[in-house]
Amino acid sequence: MKSALSLRFVFGLIALFFSCTMSRSQTVIPLWPDGQIPNDLKNRNIQEKIEVGNDGVLRISNIVLPTLSVYMPEKPTGAAVVICPGGGYRIEASGHEGVDVAQWFNSFGVTAFVLKYRLPDDALWANKHEVALQDALKAMQLVRSNATKYKVDPNRIGIMGFSAGGHLASTVSTHWQSAPSMTGLKNL
Repeated sequence: MKSALSLRFVFGLIALFFSCTMSRSQTVIPLWPDGQIPNDLKNRNIQEKIEVGNDGVLRISNIVLPTLSVYMPEKPTGAAVVICPGGGYRIEASGHEGVDVAQWFNSFGVTAFVLKYRLPDDALWANKHEVALQDALKAMQLVRSNATKYKVDPNRIGIMGFSAGGHLASTVSTHWQSAPSMTGLKNL
């Protein structure tokens, strides 16, 4: 009985932490607002899954609708960063590798955008190896095209990530010139 109460208490704290950190995002932007998501097989039998593991890690998987969560600092400096959480391209650890990092950047006046990108899945996407890169490139384009709205200097936008998200960020940094042919995006 005592261990069951302790377990409930721990999960209650985790849920409270999750709700508090997620509520700090002022805006969530759909990456593909027109519903024309590249490589979409339109299999909606698969639902997005959000869970907090026994280790306290927030995990998101089966991402069907990629988004950018905007974290505005109190005193913006004009700098911005797109954050790509890691997770081995199987899940995204969006708490400690997304929200927490965004809030840390905010403390320095940096506007942060946490990317919830699609993960490779044969059941959801054609050309599954391209979907995360398409989302990251689209995120950069959206941040740049909305720079004035978010008080960002379009020449001071970076991208970073952890683990698979770090791989994704480095791929954006080295493959941005091929983006128009792959995604039809402009103004990268």
